[in-house]
Amino acid sequence: MRVIETDRGASRAVELKKVIEAERTGLPLLVTRDHEERQRIFVLESDDEQLWVGRGAACDLRLDWDQQASRCHAELVRVAGGWAVADDGLSRNGTFVGGERVTGRRRLHHGEVVRVGNCRLPSQLAVAPGDRTRPDDEAPRAAPELTPVQLEVLAALCRPLSDPAGPAVPATNPAIAADLHRSTQAIKKHMGALFVRFGIEGLPQNQKRARLAELARQAGLVE
Repeated sequence: MRVIETDRGASRAVELKKVIEAERTGLPLLVTRDHEERQRIFVLESDDEQLWVGRGAACDLRLDWDQQASRCHAELVRVAGGWAVADDGLSRNGTFVGGERVTGRRRLHHGEVVRVGNCRLPSQLAVAPGDRTRPDDEAPRAAPELTPVQLEVLAALCRPLSDPAGPAVPATNPAIAADLHRSTQAIKKHMGALFVRFGIEGLPQNQKRARLAELARQAGLVE
């Protein structure tokens, strides 16, 4: 497993760029923040088969700042081309996926949030660029029905990503508002509705825009 740390106080644009770059490797990711609000990206590499999660020094995915996490809290296991999280009574406070407590083993899907102690770990089971193969039970999500305005917002959100000289991060709300000649508050409401439409409202705020842009492009809603 590889850990990518973002400097303390880094801008959201920098954090998003690191997440997008990590996703482009095609390797599964878990993303969280430590006690100093630094972003940490845990990249599950191809030779990883079993990883321990907790605050103990022997854990692979170490959350040493979280006193609500047990020393050996849970286990990540590679299963049938994907990953599962297991908690067989190891933890004091339990392990949760999507708000439901894990008993035994539970397979992870893209965008699901794993909670260990006080840490939220959104799972990013990314697909490598140009490779659209997925496990059999992980078929691409059908595109939701969107209004013409929502499609315009998505197009403006993703526009910077098609610029090879750009920062490779989705557009901000003010930038989208200026592009579409609408108020920032109106764009904020449309973005909130889009997060719900695509089922990613539970992701941390600094990851929603990048994930929305990725899903919109995968669904062929934008170029």
